[in-house]
Amino acid sequence: MPELRSGARRSKRLGDLQPAPKPVDPVENCVLPAQNRTRRRVGGGRARGGNATLTKGPLAVTPVRAGRGRGVRLIDLDPEPPCQVLPEPVAIGVGEPVANRVAEVADRDVAMEAGSADKLGVEEEASTTPVPDRVQVSNSPTYKVERKLGKGGFGQVYVGRRVSGGSGRTGPDAVEVAVKFEHRNSKGCNYGPPYEWQVYNTLNGCYGIPSAHYKGRQGDFYILVMDMLGPSLWDVWNSLGQSMSPNMAACIAVEAISILEKLHLKGFVHGDVKPENFLLGQPGSADDKKLYLIDLGLASKWKDASSGQHVEYDQRPDIFRGTVRYASVHAHLGRTGSRRDDLESLAYTLIFLIKGRLPWQGYQASYSIIAPFHGDNKSFLVCKKKMATSPELMCCFCPAPFKEFLEAVTVMKFDEEPNYSKLISYFESLIEPCTSLRPIRIDGALKVGQKRGRLLINLEEDEQPKKKVRLGSPATQWVSVYNARRPMKQRYHYNVADSRLHQHVEKGMEDGLYISCVASASNLWALIMDAGTGFCSQVYELSAVFLHKDWIMEQWEKNYYISSIAGATNGSSLVIMSKGTPYTQQSYKVSEAFPFKWINKKWKEGFHVTSMTTAGSRWGVVMSRNSGYSEQVVELDFLYPSEGIHRRWESGYRITSMAATADQAAFILSVPKRKIIDETQETLRTSSFPSTHVKVDARSEEILASHVNLPQYTVYFALLTWQLQPKLWFRCHCTFYNAKTSATYME
Repeated sequence: MPELRSGARRSKRLGDLQPAPKPVDPVENCVLPAQNRTRRRVGGGRARGGNATLTKGPLAVTPVRAGRGRGVRLIDLDPEPPCQVLPEPVAIGVGEPVANRVAEVADRDVAMEAGSADKLGVEEEASTTPVPDRVQVSNSPTYKVERKLGKGGFGQVYVGRRVSGGSGRTGPDAVEVAVKFEHRNSKGCNYGPPYEWQVYNTLNGCYGIPSAHYKGRQGDFYILVMDMLGPSLWDVWNSLGQSMSPNMAACIAVEAISILEKLHLKGFVHGDVKPENFLLGQPGSADDKKLYLIDLGLASKWKDASSGQHVEYDQRPDIFRGTVRYASVHAHLGRTGSRRDDLESLAYTLIFLIKGRLPWQGYQASYSIIAPFHGDNKSFLVCKKKMATSPELMCCFCPAPFKEFLEAVTVMKFDEEPNYSKLISYFESLIEPCTSLRPIRIDGALKVGQKRGRLLINLEEDEQPKKKVRLGSPATQWVSVYNARRPMKQRYHYNVADSRLHQHVEKGMEDGLYISCVASASNLWALIMDAGTGFCSQVYELSAVFLHKDWIMEQWEKNYYISSIAGATNGSSLVIMSKGTPYTQQSYKVSEAFPFKWINKKWKEGFHVTSMTTAGSRWGVVMSRNSGYSEQVVELDFLYPSEGIHRRWESGYRITSMAATADQAAFILSVPKRKIIDETQETLRTSSFPSTHVKVDARSEEILASHVNLPQYTVYFALLTWQLQPKLWFRCHCTFYNAKTSATYME
């Protein structure tokens, strides 16, 4: 069959087939096909330099403000550099922000190592071209460019002194301003003015956001003229011996929450909340205790400006936006940014300011610029640590309100509206009652209504069911997926040793059954055999080599296609290949990390994931042409991604494949080309193989889902294990009934 042989040769040429026991394959940069996700919201903005800047602070520090909030190395700690891994922006239409456009271009990656450059691939011209001595843009006064305040990945910030006239310290008539330069050839300006300008156009005058007075282009630079500000919280923290009092941190908390509430009301999330991006007003001015939030380069919209609807949920594991140290877990996992992410980053910021350190600081890892969420890179390790650290451990030596705040924001749903008043109320007891003695003004907390509905807050909270805790200790769990199908003969076997495998398979084939799915746990096998596969012939191999290339290619030449696979912890694998599948071409990959970029590349070529498995930390993914799917997405997480899977369900997706390592689970969800009459699908999580949850009818040998009152369910793609939190499977049972019904959680 020519096309089959072509597929085999292509796999070999692309390095998709890996004969070595432990291959480490490069993950390709690729283009996301439009037909797979037509409404991606990858966010506008980028990690780049240039902010509202500062002068000497009131606490005897001499800050040097980088564009991304990087202060001078005052002791031996560097502020964490921000990162963004996402498709490059496309040309921006009038009034259409980058955040709402689909970027179908090659992904670019950046290093995430502390102390390294903020961005890789920043053009030399952008950093070596001298800035002009004088600046005059739009109808602004003329400014003389003086000392340099800082430099980031895409911008440089200088002090601008008005040549003539001027009065005051802030405002468009100020004598001194901060001038941000971004070179026209920097990647952030490939298609015109920086995205940040659009955000400032919308937010100018928003509470806690510094004012941008003039902007325009002069020579080779895009120039933004802004108010001069004072020291950052990073600088203040350093000046205080790298620790802050609970009173000061509480003042920062309530004012920061107020600023974020106002920002969120405008429809934006900041995307990079951290100490370096909170600045005080100019020293000696009336606003020297006022808090400002700067750097809108990573801001994105959480709701549509015209309809007011929340943006759609999405996940792109190859995208990271923010600063590794303070980013939310959802940002690490590449999920669309929403209000919860800013608040989670604020929680980490507050804990850092009090304790001086976060548990995941100092990680040493290989900073791959090929696979942003590789198991050996910093983002992966930090995210894993954030998930595994309990609020009690995280907030030890911190007053109780900080733990309560962390617990509240880490269990928020994607589109949940934060109860800002409730969050502010946590810190009331820690704030100095005398206004003049407070180190930070909390005007915003009072303006947004610190006491509004205060009597109702606790009542409302008490009436709400307790949310399940995200964090805990690992435990083994089986996940099974059931699809509603017409009655048919089905048989299952589990805890099958290698020596008994042949006996069960041959007996099933004699009875007209073929293997529909396989799994492994503790080097034992589980099989589902049924009469509804549509296969006409089937072969299988149990091999000590993980996805044995030579055998697979030999069967491809005989017109067999991989229909299911499973890997064991000892490195062996069970590969099932069948005739009668709809596939016309196949390719597979073995990788030390989940190969999302390779999957992206194959999506564009018309392939879809049809099987997945793991062996230890290694992933095996099979992709096929003519799979019967029109769209496909990935859910990647350290836990069972209940929320993400449910949101995919609402959009018509169903689980079609899944696999997991000891600490990472991946689910493939697909939309079939032909609408299924009965789309009901259900997941079941148990601490062992779910033999007590299914039963065999002696008359028809039909497997029923006995734990819910639903008709004729068939174990479909199922049966994997991974390390998960015990609180989830001991206390929580998740059942999906249909596309319109929410997942139900039962304590």
